[in-house]
Amino acid sequence: MRLLVIVLLLICNGAAVATANVFDERRPICLQCHGDHGVSNTPDVPSLGGVPELYALLQLVAFREGNRDVPIMNAMTKGMTDDDLRAAAAFVAKQPRPPAPSEPGDPARMARGSALVEANRCGFCHGPKFLGGEQMPPLANQREDYLLKSLRAYKSQQRVGERAMMAEVLYALKDADFIDLAYFLAHVR
Repeated sequence: MRLLVIVLLLICNGAAVATANVFDERRPICLQCHGDHGVSNTPDVPSLGGVPELYALLQLVAFREGNRDVPIMNAMTKGMTDDDLRAAAAFVAKQPRPPAPSEPGDPARMARGSALVEANRCGFCHGPKFLGGEQMPPLANQREDYLLKSLRAYKSQQRVGERAMMAEVLYALKDADFIDLAYFLAHVR
């Protein structure tokens, strides 16, 4: 809630006026949610470390244009120029990947998750180590709660956009499958 107030104050105080340094002004707020060094400590907010520059740029444009409905991100990108978005995407791309967990995951849950990623060919788009690609986000070592939230949003078609394929892939899966998938991807080494 506090962060939303800060964002609204920035916008109301003229920070939304397009300048070459809007991203520089907003970067500290970005780091409050998404965390320093590419790792988010905020529930349901993704870690951005390891996200490719092109994918980050595509998402930022979608937020700015209202094609992805995440109110805080829509507000953060409001008034940003294309150059601002490119600067933000370049910054994201320089963040280190989240580290793998120090402890291995629960063997039974990891086995169920591994079977699901194999059966649903997650590695086909997201890469064999789930590190993503130019137009695909990395999934390995992402926040478990964010992964679960995203899987549910794709299945319910709350999040479609350019990733309509995800709704099709997830259609037959149950929520228990999402829990196992999110756990596996958050703990994969």
